[in-house]
Amino acid sequence: MTDTIAPKTGSHEQAAKATAKYLEPVVQQLIALQVNGKQAHWHVQGPTFIAIHELLDDVVDHAKAWSDLAAERIVALGLPVDGRLATAAGAGSFEPAAGFQSVEETIADVIAQIDIATSKVNEAIDGLETPDPASQDVAIEIRQGLDKDRWFLFSHIAGK
Repeated sequence: MTDTIAPKTGSHEQAAKATAKYLEPVVQQLIALQVNGKQAHWHVQGPTFIAIHELLDDVVDHAKAWSDLAAERIVALGLPVDGRLATAAGAGSFEPAAGFQSVEETIADVIAQIDIATSKVNEAIDGLETPDPASQDVAIEIRQGLDKDRWFLFSHIAGK
């Protein structure tokens, strides 16, 4: 049984339910990005290894901070969030290749993972506009960061 902090009734309750509905999938995708990003970090190979290796640590750190931001918004509104690894793994996350990969393959995999997370964030932005603009702001902040991380990664393979 999950313990919850009962949300207030009325509009607060509706905002809490909408926030959980839209931000929980974001949390799960960001957890998957953390795990898969670290896998990529350990296995990238190629002439720009060190730059990508270090950039992937930033991507992982950002995903961790954003998953915490989204999860804490849900909990602050009085509802639990399911951020267990098994739940994140079962949420239709991208499955990266195992083992060593070239810089180009690694970047393509991580960008694909970012794109999945971004699609969940876009759903949250659209779905939270009316019921909870404050939670929509959280989603917008995450979207801006994902866009920047994607840009930094893509810049390493652009024009190839």
